[in-house]
Amino acid sequence: MDLRCAWMLRALCLVFTVQAFTQEGFKEVVLKQLGLSEVPKLHKRDLVDLVIPDHVKNKYMSMLKRQRVKRRALPSLAGILRGIPGHTGEVLYSDTTTRQKLMFDMEGRIPKNSEVTMAELKLFKKPLDRANLPAKQSHRPVSNARVSVYWVQQQHDGTNRTSLIDSRLVPIRESGWKSFDVTQAVHYWLRNKRREPMFLEVWIEGERVGSYASEMAKAVRFTSQDPKDKAHGKPELVLYTLNLDDYGSSGDCREEAVMGKSTCCRQKHYISFRELPWAQHWILEPAGFQAYRCSGSCLQPPRALRRLGSGQRSCAVAGSSALPIIYLVKRGNRTEIEAAEFPNMIVESCSCVTDG
Repeated sequence: MDLRCAWMLRALCLVFTVQAFTQEGFKEVVLKQLGLSEVPKLHKRDLVDLVIPDHVKNKYMSMLKRQRVKRRALPSLAGILRGIPGHTGEVLYSDTTTRQKLMFDMEGRIPKNSEVTMAELKLFKKPLDRANLPAKQSHRPVSNARVSVYWVQQQHDGTNRTSLIDSRLVPIRESGWKSFDVTQAVHYWLRNKRREPMFLEVWIEGERVGSYASEMAKAVRFTSQDPKDKAHGKPELVLYTLNLDDYGSSGDCREEAVMGKSTCCRQKHYISFRELPWAQHWILEPAGFQAYRCSGSCLQPPRALRRLGSGQRSCAVAGSSALPIIYLVKRGNRTEIEAAEFPNMIVESCSCVTDG
C-alpha cells in the first residue's frame, strides 16, 4: 500500500468510525483524492444539456464491473418479477436515441431477512426487420448499438432523476435474450424504502457518434411490457438473494449494534450524493453508495498487559474497496466530465485494533 492509499484509509477510519458522520470530513477526503482544494464552482449553464461521453461511460462501467466481480457468490434464485402489463410508459423516438420505460412491482417480492446479491434485467431482442435499416451509405460499417439501463428516481416535485446502472454493446443483427446487471438499481430502490414500483429506463443509442450509427441503432427493438405487443419474451427482473439466517456475514452488525451493545462489526451507513449540498450537482454518478462503518466494542487486554504498554483496543476498518464515480471538473472556462476510482471508500471488514 503506497503512502497515498495509507492516508486515505486512515482518513476513512476517522470518518466512518465516529458516531456522527460529518459532511466536511467526507468532503475533505474526496477533494484530497482528486487533488482539489475546493469543490468546483459550477454555474447553471454548466449543467444544461450535459451528455456523458462514451469513453467516460465505458471507463465507469469497466470500473463498476471490476467491483461486481468481487461480489460474493452463493446466490439462490428468489423468483422472477415480471413487468406490470399496461404500465410501460411512452416509448420515445428521436434522431439520436430510443427510450423505453419499464415498471416492476417490488412490494413483498424480496423475502424477509435476505440480501439481494444480484439482479438481472432480461430483455428479449426481436429479430431484425430489415425494413427498419437505413439505406446503405459509404460509411464505416455499424454492427452494434449501445444499450444503457438507468434507474429512474421520481422526485417529490414530480420531476425525475436518472442514474446509470449498466451499459453494453448489443449486436444489431442478433435476436434473443440480453441480460443487464441492475443490482445497483434494486439497492437504490431498497434504500428509498418506498412502496411504489421500481422504474427503469432503457436507452438505445449508436455505438459511436454520427447520424448513420444512430439510424442503425433504431433497428434494435426489444419486446415491451405493453399487452398489445404479442412478441415473445416480456421484460423480466430476476433476483438472486442470500438467506441471512444461513449465509449472513458474521462480520456485519445486527440490530443490537445500533444500541452499542454488540462486539466490533460492520454497520450499514448509506451516503447519498443527491442529499449532500456540495456533491449533488458535482458528482453525477452514482446517486449514492453503501459505505458502511465500524461499530461496537472490543474485549480489552488484561491490566497486566496494559502496564506493559499495550493500549486500548477499538473497532476500526480492516479492509476496504474502491468506489467508481463520474464527476464534473472545471478547466478554465470549460466544464468536462471525468471518471475516477476512489480507493478505500467502502468498508469491507472491521476488526479490533490496539491503539498505538
